[in-house]
Amino acid sequence: MTPEKGMDIALDKNLDLVLVAPNGKPPVCKIMNYGKYKFEQAKKEKEAKKKQKTFEIKEIRITPNTEDHDFNFKAKNARKFLEDGCKVKITVRFRGRELNYVKLGEEILNKFIEELSDISNPDKKPSLEGKNMFVILSNANKN
Repeated sequence: MTPEKGMDIALDKNLDLVLVAPNGKPPVCKIMNYGKYKFEQAKKEKEAKKKQKTFEIKEIRITPNTEDHDFNFKAKNARKFLEDGCKVKITVRFRGRELNYVKLGEEILNKFIEELSDISNPDKKPSLEGKNMFVILSNANKN
């Protein structure tokens, strides 16, 4: 039918004439309540957002020659973050010549993984990127 006839029908029913497929031959229109349609779309998007999982990542920075007391303190903080449901990124920073001792950094990260193994799982093995080596731990109960 013609666009004018469609507009007349839409006005009679107190609805809107919405162009659905403008590129079609002939163009396709739909008679509907556009305000209600937009409301339903917003409602669906909001519902989808609710179901989406979000993780907060907390970062703990250490050096390759971190002492035992500092290590225990940071491990205690990491444990608290994991229990709160966050992921924990443990980063070993190498400064200057410390980059020659990458093994020490890997050992301290493995020590962290072992210390927190009862409540966490590493997402992947420790990896070196530039002057930083890191590992991401996630809560074992959530995965």
